[in-house]
Amino acid sequence: MAIKTALQVLSMSKWGKNILALEEIKTTLIPFLILNLTLQRAIKFKIVMALATSEELQAILVPIVVYWTYSGMYVILESWCENYKLHSKQEEEEKNLVSRKTVIKGVLLHQTIQATLNFLVLMVTGGNDAEASPRQPSSLIIIAKQLVIAMVFIDTWSYFIHRYLHYNKFLYRHLHAPHHRIVVSYAFGAQYMHPLEGILDTMGGSLSIIVSGMSPRTSMFFFSFALIKLVDDHCGMRLPGNPFYIFFKNNSAYHDIHHQLYGAKYNFSVYFVTWDKILGTYMPYSLEKKAEGGFEVRRADQEHKDD
Repeated sequence: MAIKTALQVLSMSKWGKNILALEEIKTTLIPFLILNLTLQRAIKFKIVMALATSEELQAILVPIVVYWTYSGMYVILESWCENYKLHSKQEEEEKNLVSRKTVIKGVLLHQTIQATLNFLVLMVTGGNDAEASPRQPSSLIIIAKQLVIAMVFIDTWSYFIHRYLHYNKFLYRHLHAPHHRIVVSYAFGAQYMHPLEGILDTMGGSLSIIVSGMSPRTSMFFFSFALIKLVDDHCGMRLPGNPFYIFFKNNSAYHDIHHQLYGAKYNFSVYFVTWDKILGTYMPYSLEKKAEGGFEVRRADQEHKDD
């Protein structure tokens, strides 16, 4: 009875009416706030689940899986195929200035940055959605054209960025030198680089998607191929029947020259040797069998021998 009387008095006063009105509003709004929060979480979950099965996510993650799978194959072959290696294990231990454990950590850091930047690019550009974009490839001819455009773009981008990082002493010392701590190359060291250089490298790949207009699905296959090529260039081996030696003049032996002291300012290209030849940074090589097993990469030119 006392409580009822107190509520009546409270409801009759000015402040009491305001308090009761506020309580009524809160009582009305709380269910809507809970519903709104629930819907937001449901939408976020739906977005995450959709992304987990999207072509965009596959385009980002599949090439990374391909990188470690293909380089892992070479790691297994190292102990079985000594007769096809360009350098011995002893040379690796004597010349390399960074451990394999450190290299793995560096590559994982680079791939984290790479995946993040590629995700942002795909979200901003809409990923050339297969259902919505008129640029979605509809024939093998269009896909082939896009792949060629992307390869030419990356080859040009990488050549000039790579060359400038070598010719600018400050940038070489602070950005590119970490990659050249691996003098005797091995497969999974291909993406070992300074994080800032990794951003420049990733920018080239992201821009190639935009310039070529390829879809996420096409880019997934393209970058898987690109990383296989990159790994093979750094594998430190010359396996018989290797298609990269058949179809590309730029291969593991060609790039091995670049990782040696005498060839550090030569053989910058990624896919083709066109820019190297045009701008005088092409250094030919010869492969010779060593008596103790394996190959030796020798410079085949004459004019650069005194550099």
